[in-house]
Amino acid sequence: MRNPAAVIFDCDGVLVDSEVLAIEVEIGLLARQGLVYERPDYMARFLGLSPAAGRAALKVDAMARLGRRLDDDFHLEVHETLHHACRSHLTEIAGCGAALARLGLPKAVASSSGAAFLREKLRLTGLLDAFDPHVYSADLVARAKPHPDIFLHAAERLGVDPADCLAIEDSVNGVTSARAAGMTVWGFSGGGHMDAGSAARLAEAGADTVIGSWAEAGRRFASF
Repeated sequence: MRNPAAVIFDCDGVLVDSEVLAIEVEIGLLARQGLVYERPDYMARFLGLSPAAGRAALKVDAMARLGRRLDDDFHLEVHETLHHACRSHLTEIAGCGAALARLGLPKAVASSSGAAFLREKLRLTGLLDAFDPHVYSADLVARAKPHPDIFLHAAERLGVDPADCLAIEDSVNGVTSARAAGMTVWGFSGGGHMDAGSAARLAEAGADTVIGSWAEAGRRFASF
């Protein structure tokens, strides 16, 4: 692609290393409910979904595999456990801040996270000021990823044509969303949750290229 006019970033697993915490928390608590997932299957199904979409998918799986709903307090337990884990252990993905400092283009965050938790994660990792006020949650749009709505919303708020935007995503759902918005997409495979097959899955989902680290991304940013 020609140089983009703006760059739009997913948050979890791209800017902050929260997905590795979320996957550990959720798979563990689901197993206690009797709903067991292998890690690659869980990632393929749920990574990049909004909280509401994830809950709906879990409801379908619980009824199909267990013949019942999850316990009434399950989602509250996940929420509280994950918040505690983030407050104690969340970090930026290595090199993220330094790479952002090399990017001279308008930028935004377009995330499936709830609005308040999204800002908290960026604040905890010292990244909020790099994006504020262009921090956008799927709470703001009618349809979450894999639909394109949140990326289109971010581009509109930046005042940039979606076709002139670069999106950076770590999930199949996110790549699908950004592609549907008409953006060029870099898959990002540098998060702590990624496995040996992650780069191939991002490419298969339609990522134009896959970036393995923020050091690599920063070198590319410097050429824009």
